Amino acid sequence: MAKLGKRTRAAREAFAGKEELSVEEAIALIKSSAGTKFDETVEIAMNLGVDPRHADQMVRGVVGLPNGTGKTVRVAVFARGPKAEEAQAAGADIVGAEDLMETIQGGKIEFDRCIATPDMMPIVGRLGKVLGPRNLMPNPKVGTVTMDVKEAVEAAKGGQVQFKAEKAGVVHAGVGKVSFDEAKLVENVKAFVSAVSKAKPAGAKGTYLKRISLSSTMGPGVTVDVAAASAE
Repeated sequence: MAKLGKRTRAAREAFAGKEELSVEEAIALIKSSAGTKFDETVEIAMNLGVDPRHADQMVRGVVGLPNGTGKTVRVAVFARGPKAEEAQAAGADIVGAEDLMETIQGGKIEFDRCIATPDMMPIVGRLGKVLGPRNLMPNPKVGTVTMDVKEAVEAAKGGQVQFKAEKAGVVHAGVGKVSFDEAKLVENVKAFVSAVSKAKPAGAKGTYLKRISLSSTMGPGVTVDVAAASAE
């Protein structure tokens, strides 16, 4: 068995026996236990009572975190003409059409969010096998297929987070940095939980929000009281 480092042992001891905390208590514990040399991301994982293999139980959506993610998001936009100029003016990192498609097909994917105008979807559709598994495929349901390119780019740059349930019914995302004020992290967590709660699909049966846990990038996780986290 690998020997645990001093920081890891201390973190585990601090978390031992602590579960079903309020969001405020969990955030305070995570911040006090983080001790790496980089600004760790605060991550949330939510176990949902759904089976995403069934179309009527898929959970997918987008939420604008009130205090941003603390992460620099690289945005690629498929557009032509005035819409391409609009994307560039809004701060898009990469803008193109067939040329961008060829770059991606060549294995060069240097962006975290992909946006497209509707007329570009025949081109983007050819990239489904590349962008789909990376959760980068533009989708009108989360606002990444749109004529309002300016708003989509600004939203992505400003802290908008997409979420999608994985095969086991788990949704996870980064909701800020350890360096954020506690109050801002708490606000971000509750905004994310609220968005996932509102995205409950018609086919979900029984308990929808089953378990919520929070952690930092390198730290252990702690469970959060579901009722408290989802209270408006």
